[in-house]
Amino acid sequence: MTDSVKTLCPYCGVGCGLEVSPPASTTHATHRDSQGKPIWKVMGDRSHPSSKGMVCVKGATIMEAVDKDRLLYPMMRESLSDSFRRVSWDEAFDRIVQQIKTVIQTQGADGICMYGSGQFQTEDYYIAQKLLKGCLGTNNFDANSRLCMSSAVAGYIQSFGSDGPPCCYDDLDLTDCAFLIGTNAADCHPIVFNRLHKHIKKDRKAKLIVVDPRTTKTAEASDLHLAIKPGTDIDLLNGIAHLLMLWGKIDTFFIDECTQGFSQYAEIIRHYSPEVVARRCNIPIEHLEQAAKYWAESERVLSLWSMGINQSSEGTAKVRTIINLHLMTANIGKPGAGPFSLTGQPNAMGGREAGGLSHILPGYRSVKNATHRSELEQFWGLKPGQISPNPGRDVWSMITGLERGEVGLLWIAATNPAVSLPDLVRTKSALLQSPLTVYQDAYYPTETTAYAHIILPAAQWSEKTGTMTNSERMVTLSPQFRPRPGEAKADWEIFAEVGRRLGFTQQFQFETSAEVHREFVQLTRNRPCEMTGMSYERLQQEGPLQWPCSETETEPEIETKETGLLSSWFKNKAGQPPGKRLYTHLKFNTPDGRARFAAFHSKGLAEPPDENYPLVLTVGRLYGHWHTQTRTGRIEKITKMHPNPFIEIHPKDAVKVGIQDGELVEVRSRRGSAQFPAMITKAIAPGTVFVPMHWGALWGNNTEANTLTHPEACPISLEPELKACAVQLIPVSSLAKESLVEEYQNSLTVELASMSR
Repeated sequence: MTDSVKTLCPYCGVGCGLEVSPPASTTHATHRDSQGKPIWKVMGDRSHPSSKGMVCVKGATIMEAVDKDRLLYPMMRESLSDSFRRVSWDEAFDRIVQQIKTVIQTQGADGICMYGSGQFQTEDYYIAQKLLKGCLGTNNFDANSRLCMSSAVAGYIQSFGSDGPPCCYDDLDLTDCAFLIGTNAADCHPIVFNRLHKHIKKDRKAKLIVVDPRTTKTAEASDLHLAIKPGTDIDLLNGIAHLLMLWGKIDTFFIDECTQGFSQYAEIIRHYSPEVVARRCNIPIEHLEQAAKYWAESERVLSLWSMGINQSSEGTAKVRTIINLHLMTANIGKPGAGPFSLTGQPNAMGGREAGGLSHILPGYRSVKNATHRSELEQFWGLKPGQISPNPGRDVWSMITGLERGEVGLLWIAATNPAVSLPDLVRTKSALLQSPLTVYQDAYYPTETTAYAHIILPAAQWSEKTGTMTNSERMVTLSPQFRPRPGEAKADWEIFAEVGRRLGFTQQFQFETSAEVHREFVQLTRNRPCEMTGMSYERLQQEGPLQWPCSETETEPEIETKETGLLSSWFKNKAGQPPGKRLYTHLKFNTPDGRARFAAFHSKGLAEPPDENYPLVLTVGRLYGHWHTQTRTGRIEKITKMHPNPFIEIHPKDAVKVGIQDGELVEVRSRRGSAQFPAMITKAIAPGTVFVPMHWGALWGNNTEANTLTHPEACPISLEPELKACAVQLIPVSSLAKESLVEEYQNSLTVELASMSR
């Protein structure tokens, strides 16, 4: 192959377009890996509508990891104490199918669990749903999007009637006020942030508000930084709403005509006076008032959030409270405005469209909805009642199910839960109890391979063809342009083969991913995420397409009253016909077409600090690394950029404990401990410490952040509160002294006992 290929970056949910060229067409000096081997040249795709040619260091260096430490062949072992032995695909498939049949006979279909990934392509996601939720009759499929975006999913569904971010990236160039909360976008979504920051600098009237207990690169660029106390997000949001209500800066017409539940919300926010909120959030009252003033004076307010909001025991409540501010000021359905969830993983959106969480089905359907289940049963050629009406196990319920002996087969694919799940001591103990764990990944080893009985080599990005959807609902075709190493197979091919061997030959007669895609998009017909107008051929010819995209491609008409008031509001406020944005017609996907306000009081952290554990630990990403370093830990440029983990500590907290800059610190929670070198900095609020989450057992010594975190989760979204737990700090030098003293005391006790005899 000598021509360049247009594809999609496989890292975060920004969904940047890439253009890659084979080694033969690159210069001999520039495009080689650390061993001198020629590699594909990677550039940003200037024609991609989402990224316009921009690319971050992760995307630019992606080719340097694709051939390193690859899992090439299926391997198997009888017990975790045995060594792996290479086996054929037939032997591996036979063992998996045998275990599935055994579990169904002895425990029922709900003894089978699959834990997937936002790094799947949509075709992988779809076939997994068809296999588990359709043919096997269990909804026990969850994905690591549960740790990432499930609070945003729940918030959108409850407020608007369906999932789906209503904004687009063009809004970054049009907003008067960008309100960023729970996101360090400069590091975690850099291309989105760079575009927004460029607009803010160009438009002097536009304002940037950043809410974060850390002074991140994102916060440094802001007009107003609110370094709130962890767990007080709802206090802040309700406090802003209180002032908007007090000042009369709300759109009463929009509230009356397009929403429900405002009176209950108004009753809640009256309790959040500026004095109360400033005290709870630990910010100056003037800063609170300034934030509300910026919102009040702006015609187009765009809010952006990510894990700092979603990964919370109040995650859904936080998302809905953000949306409340948009509803009360009519900041939705128009350019430059709206509540915009920044997706964490490359295809978390595609997973949501394909039904890739334990409570949803393909096409933005719900397992609880009898009509939705029936539609899928008929389409898939299954008997009525085959799809269970009960939500399946979320990933933490899979862990507790292993503890109780209720899970007979755990199938993990394209994710690394032995690093990424909370409370790792408990997680690893549960994984050891699994009767059979199948682990499907591109790399070997990862931390999770230590807990697998069967490991299957998966083809990754560049080695298989499929689609991915980014945060603005833009679908990009990611084609195969390299041969697969060893015996690697696409994830969907593995799932489909297991389905055929279980007897579901009619349901899995696919030979190409294009066939899978053609079937999947039919299930989006007349659904909020309609994609029937998309095909591989069209995506290849025209480039990325945004949903909704129907075969007829008729734009939705503007819903109006006979008086024409809504039509007038639309023309004056939105100024642009429907297309890139959702809800431009001011009708939502609820039974009555109205959006829903939500009335939530703040509850705070699930595990607040106390005398024994006086600090709040928060965790997050670094600019260069990705998740658990499965790829980025194998790229020399990135490991030089971020060689070691660390813990950020405010000078006041360091003095209290007696910690010096650079000193090794042991961090303890109620669940475990880890050690990090101290980074003393005023860039974090007193009472809060920060640790990057990327270092698992393969990349560091006792540096696993999730050894410390707890599994308490949002009761609605079931997303764990990975962003906050209570910890204490102890200098390792003090521990060494304590150990010497204890050793001396023990020896002295033995000596005295000997003398007494």
